[in-house]
Amino acid sequence: MSGGGELIVTQVADPGLGPAAEAPAPAPRKRNGKRRGLWGDSFARLLRMPAASISLAALVFMLLFSFVGPLLTGYTGDEINLRIADHEPTMDHWLGTDSYGRDVLTRLMLAGRLSLTIGIASMLLSLLIGAVLGIIAGYYGGLVDSIIMRAADLLMAIPGLPLLIVIAAVLSANSVDPSTRIYYVMLLLSLIGWPSLARLIRGQVLSLREAPYMRAAEVLGLSARSRQFRHLLPNVMPLLIVVATLSTASGILSESALSFLGLGVMPPNASWGNMISAANNLIDFQQHWWLWVPPGVALLITIAAINVFGDRMRDVFDPRMKK
Repeated sequence: MSGGGELIVTQVADPGLGPAAEAPAPAPRKRNGKRRGLWGDSFARLLRMPAASISLAALVFMLLFSFVGPLLTGYTGDEINLRIADHEPTMDHWLGTDSYGRDVLTRLMLAGRLSLTIGIASMLLSLLIGAVLGIIAGYYGGLVDSIIMRAADLLMAIPGLPLLIVIAAVLSANSVDPSTRIYYVMLLLSLIGWPSLARLIRGQVLSLREAPYMRAAEVLGLSARSRQFRHLLPNVMPLLIVVATLSTASGILSESALSFLGLGVMPPNASWGNMISAANNLIDFQQHWWLWVPPGVALLITIAAINVFGDRMRDVFDPRMKK
């Protein structure tokens, strides 16, 4: 303090700081002059992985093939022409015709549209049910948690595919309309899909509900619904995205298995599963390869691409996988 009452403050250098001190955390990367957030940086890392880029390109191709392709072939997929039944591939029919003379390429595209729609719709429904029940069970605990988890354990204790076969057989016995049956298949796949999702989300919520920001939200007087869906849900979104991606592949496979057994999508609707079932006799299997090889290849590409992309997403979004 000087004589005039002026306060003089001098800054003392901290010996711990200097050239050898730890540098501050780098700012988010910029793209076109704008800062890229956490999500943008994660997706940029994802697309730099060759396997992720190839699998994403394969998925985009299959989506365009299934949803846009039927508009370009010139066939409807249900045109019956017995004069060219079981004809091998030609310039007019690139993948030949089936036993009714229908264009196999067009039906392959329409089958992909239906199989992908069922897989995605069943995933979204099971994700909705699993996310809501998982968050409620993990947040409240106690009796609510016990009821939800015991219901999930009961469904998980029953093998999924046999359960689907039994319920689908009941639908077949009641002669459910083929168009309505598609919605039943979606509901059945969601029924066996939500328990595993709910358990994963519950475990994540249990580790987050005691976090400091959740304590702060409670002190600020936010409602329970606000704390659950405005604070907990965004923090489990990476897990939800990864699980949703892998669940789509599971839904497509389950639908294809049911359709192959004649218990899923029924003719005249086409799915990859009931197209592969055309190889249920030795003649078609040996001489009419174009009836079952294309849907098998399409199913293989789609499932492999979804699984590879989901695994790479887990590598990016799971903090334990980051170096």
